[in-house]
Amino acid sequence: MTAEQLPPVSRLAPVARLPGAVKPDPLLVAEDVTKSFGGLRAVQVARLEVQRGAITALIGPNGAGKTTLFNLLTGFDRPDSGRWWLDGRPLARLPAYRVARAGMVRTFQLTKSLTLLTVLENLELAGTQQAGERFFASMVRPLWRAQEEDIERRADELLARFSLDRMRDDYAGTLSGGQRKLLELARALMASPAMIMLDEPMAGINPALTQTLLRHITKLRDEGMTILFVEHDMDVVMGISDWVVCMAQGQVIAEGPPASIGSDRAVIDAYLGAHHGRRAGGEA
Repeated sequence: MTAEQLPPVSRLAPVARLPGAVKPDPLLVAEDVTKSFGGLRAVQVARLEVQRGAITALIGPNGAGKTTLFNLLTGFDRPDSGRWWLDGRPLARLPAYRVARAGMVRTFQLTKSLTLLTVLENLELAGTQQAGERFFASMVRPLWRAQEEDIERRADELLARFSLDRMRDDYAGTLSGGQRKLLELARALMASPAMIMLDEPMAGINPALTQTLLRHITKLRDEGMTILFVEHDMDVVMGISDWVVCMAQGQVIAEGPPASIGSDRAVIDAYLGAHHGRRAGGEA
């Protein structure tokens, strides 16, 4: 079996454990991405590559710049500088809706479900290139009826996949926090993305739904989806990640498989302070 025929996760094995490490088949590549707020440099990422078909976790202490980087890459904020590509297509400075159309879709730590629409309508709204959304075409039902039926079919399949089908006609505002997380993930999949970016997907949900969501995420990876997620729960990170990127003070300070990141000195210093290891070891 050649290197190109290996599963995406297996192909990460020889990758250097260094910030900005070059991956064998990156789907997302970012270079020299910076963002400042006043005198604070929130993001200064020299290089970041995300392996196609793998689950990559983005970790770091509070204020490390993780969500800001997410916002920049997905078009919800504008960088001071930088370039990034999704499968070779440049996305820098594109608005969020064009980034999503290009195949990179995100979710939010605080869910963005449309509470006064039904669960089904939330998914249907995310269907792309809908002919019925165009003014003149909307007046001629035969032009968009078949597409509308296909979108509804896809939405029902996703609702069944995420066990939300029994709530199909309920208002999204009646769902629990965990159910809204599942709805948001299902809605992201309606756009048929190449890559999903999850901002703290486990925040605020109970342990049972956490396990459900973890199973869905790993299954998506097994089906070929590329996933980049921000997470503070290290048990989650160590349990499902194929690769971990650690940020501190806006920069990528370490990369590697979960097992190596847990013992990386730069990561320990970022979370516990640069002098923690010396004090624990009894050194002066």
